[in-house]
Amino acid sequence: MAEQGGPAANSARPSPLWTDYELTAAYDEMFPGGDAVRPHYAALRDSLRFTTGDDFRRRKAMTDLSMRQDGVGFTVYRAEEGIERVWPMDPMPRIIPADEWQQIEAGLIQRINALNLFLWDIYHDQFILRDRIVPPQLVLQGSSFRREFVGVDVPRRIYVHICGTDLIRAADGEYLVLEDNARTPSGVSYMLQNRQVLKRVFPSLFNRYDVLPNDEYPTTLLEVLRYVAPESAADPTAVLLSPGMYNSAYFEHSFLAQRMGIELVEGRDLQVDNNRVFMRTTRGLRQVDTIYRRIDDDFLDPLTFRPDSALGVPGLVNAYRAGNVALANSIGTGIADDKGIYPFVPEMIRYYLKQDPLINNVETFRPSIPAQLDHVLANLESLVVKRVNESGGYGMLVGPSSTKAQREAFRDQIRANPRDFIAQPTIQLSTHPTFIDGRLEGRHIDLRPFVLCGERVVVTPGGLTRVALPRGSLVVNSSQGGGSKDTWVLAGGDKSQPEAAAMLGRKTADEAVGGERCCSAASPTPFSGWAATWNGPTTLPARWG
Repeated sequence: MAEQGGPAANSARPSPLWTDYELTAAYDEMFPGGDAVRPHYAALRDSLRFTTGDDFRRRKAMTDLSMRQDGVGFTVYRAEEGIERVWPMDPMPRIIPADEWQQIEAGLIQRINALNLFLWDIYHDQFILRDRIVPPQLVLQGSSFRREFVGVDVPRRIYVHICGTDLIRAADGEYLVLEDNARTPSGVSYMLQNRQVLKRVFPSLFNRYDVLPNDEYPTTLLEVLRYVAPESAADPTAVLLSPGMYNSAYFEHSFLAQRMGIELVEGRDLQVDNNRVFMRTTRGLRQVDTIYRRIDDDFLDPLTFRPDSALGVPGLVNAYRAGNVALANSIGTGIADDKGIYPFVPEMIRYYLKQDPLINNVETFRPSIPAQLDHVLANLESLVVKRVNESGGYGMLVGPSSTKAQREAFRDQIRANPRDFIAQPTIQLSTHPTFIDGRLEGRHIDLRPFVLCGERVVVTPGGLTRVALPRGSLVVNSSQGGGSKDTWVLAGGDKSQPEAAAMLGRKTADEAVGGERCCSAASPTPFSGWAATWNGPTTLPARWG
C-alpha cells in the first residue's frame, strides 16, 4: 500500500513540491515514512520549503539548457539509426552520509582487489579453478576469456584500473552489488558534469552541506595511466583511444582527454613499429607509453582478434605483450564482469583475501545448473533475466512487466544456451524524489561509483546516480529512457586510518581507505594470511611469497 502525502502531511510549512508524494514498499532515500525525513535530507527539505513547482521547473529548464550548451549528450542506436540525445539530469540531488559512504568505499576497495587477484590467477596458475571455487568451464569457455593472454605479465600486475560497480538498495536499506563493469566502464563524465551544472543552476542547495568534491577524478586517472607505463618511460605519454565520433560515449572520451590534457586518438592515428606504439603528429611520430582504451578487446587489434576491425591498431597486442606499452584496462578483463562469473565474487573475496564480503551480491540463479534452470523457467514472470555479456539494459527480461510472448522467447533461448543467462529476483530499487510534471515523485534509482586502481585504490566520492524516469520502471539505463542525479557524499565521520585499515584486514595505517594500496601493485604480501589459501605457495609470484 502506498502512503500518500506522508512527507509533507504534518509539516508546518509544506512545500507544494511534496503534494501527494507516494511511499511504496521500496526503500525511499529521503523519507522513512509518515511525515519524517531522514536526517541528512532535513536541510535540503528546508531549503526547498518555499520552492514552487514553477520555480523548480525553471531550474530544470536551466539544467537542460546547460547540458545542451555544453554539448553533453549520448547516442541511442535503434535499428540502423543513431539518435542524439541531451544528457538527462534531475536537479534533486541524492545525498549519502559519511558513515554510509565509508562502508561503500571499503567494500568497493575489497572487491576490486579480489577481482584483480582473480584475473592474475586465471591467466597464470589458475589455483581458484584447480580448487573448484569457480567452475573451470565457466571461465575457460567464457567468451571474454582471452587464451592468448595466459602466462602474460601485465604492467604492475594490475588488470582492472578503472571499474564502475553498480549498487542498488534493497527494501531494508542494504546496499547490494548488482554488477561489476571492468572492461570499459562509462558514465564518469556525466557524474562530473552533473556536479558542475547543479552548482551553476541551483547553487543555494549547497549552502547548508559540506559535500566532498569529485573533480579530482581526471587527475587521479592520469596518475594511474602514468603509474602503469613501462619503467623505461621517464615522462610517460598517455593517449585515450576512442572508436570515434559515432560511438555513443564519444562525449565522455573527448571530455576525459581534455580534462587529463592528453591526446584523443583513433586507431588510424597510431601505428606499431618494432613492437612499439607511435602516434602520428604534425611534428612526426611520437612514442606512446599508455593507452586508455575505450574499445572492446574484439576490435583492438585486427591481427589478433577480429580481422575485420577498422577501429583498432594492427600489432598493438604484440607491443603490449612485449611490455612496450600499457593498456588500461588490460586485455581479458571482460571475464571478470561476465555476469556468469558475478555470483562467485564473494567466494573470490574469501579465497584470496580471507575476508567476508563487505557488500553482498544480489541473489543469483545460474540456469547452467539443472535444478536452478528448472526454477528459472518456472518463475520467469517474477525474475529479472539477463544475458551474461550484454549491458546498457539490453538482452534483459524484467519478468513482472514482460508479456507472455517475451517470456516464451526467453524460455526458448535459456533452454538452448543456459550458460548465456543468469536470473535474479525482481528487487524494488530504492526510490528518490524526482521532478516530474511540476512536482516531486518517487522514482527508482541505482548508483555507479567509480574506482581507480594504480599505486593506490581511490573511490571517487559519489558516483553516477541513475534514475528510471517512467513511473514504476526499474530500468535506469540512459539508453532505455533513464536519467541521472548529482550524488553528494557528505564530509564528516570518523576518518581514523587505523580503524579503516582494520576494517579491511590491512597491516599498516598508510594503506587505509581513501589511500588504499592496490593489492595487485608490487608490494610484499598485502593481506595477512593471504598465501595460506593457495595450494602451491612455492610457485606464488615473488611479491606474494
